[in-house]
Amino acid sequence: MTASTELIILNTTKFRENQLVLHTLSRVHGRRSFLVRVGKQASMALFLPLNLLEGDVTENPKSTLWTVRNLSALHPLNGIRGNLHKNTMTLFMSEVLFRALREGAVEEGLFDWCRKTILTLDAMESDFSNYPIRFLLELAAALGFSPTFESVAPFVGSGLTGHIASQAPGMASHVPGTASHVPGSAGYVPGTASHVPGTASHVPGTASQAPGPAGNAPDAPGSFNHLRTLQAFLGATFSESMLIPLSGADRNAIAEELVRYLEFHTELPLNIRSLKVLRELYGA
Repeated sequence: MTASTELIILNTTKFRENQLVLHTLSRVHGRRSFLVRVGKQASMALFLPLNLLEGDVTENPKSTLWTVRNLSALHPLNGIRGNLHKNTMTLFMSEVLFRALREGAVEEGLFDWCRKTILTLDAMESDFSNYPIRFLLELAAALGFSPTFESVAPFVGSGLTGHIASQAPGMASHVPGTASHVPGSAGYVPGTASHVPGTASHVPGTASQAPGPAGNAPDAPGSFNHLRTLQAFLGATFSESMLIPLSGADRNAIAEELVRYLEFHTELPLNIRSLKVLRELYGA
């Protein structure tokens, strides 16, 4: 049986001289790997991380490794491929998805959420440095973990959870636009002013108004600052979360802490190697 299928590329593995194994996410098959033949003149750009492709999938009842043919790009993703920072983010995001999702797992709505997440990043023109953090929180919500301050805090810094939780009453218990809207949120359709923060007029608030760690005591421990920042993310809209002020070092540290959170809940050793690339991009 052969059917046309939309695929998101998570990773590739060379199989033979003229064959690749594509590790993908699709609406119908979930996280699944397919075998594809590639000619000597084939462009490997088609298989870059998080590319959105369409192809004819042929099921094979005698093998778990099905084949896919006639692949073509559904979206050029020029906004990503022409930007070093966005390209680096896709390396990180695709690796997280590749390692956090088990082969054969089908999570309802996850493909549509991933597709909109990719197209949103592609459409954004500025203020996207916090995108990996938002991505990790939304992924956790899409997988059913519904991150809260209480559930995330033990994975932050040295785990000063009790002390900090007592100083942070009224914490939002979910990520706005995720638990209630993901997967398949209409509010994340690329091209709408509600999520593409090109200017301050697109954003309900400015950088100075966005919730964030500003105002923390200068001598506050790093873990306290990170928890205050996560408090801001958990209580912010998408546009506000993109404007939360963060240093490169803090952004990297919070991403690592959220990866630990995902490791715990997926019960998988994620070992995200592209975190090193993010550190180089934003500074240690």
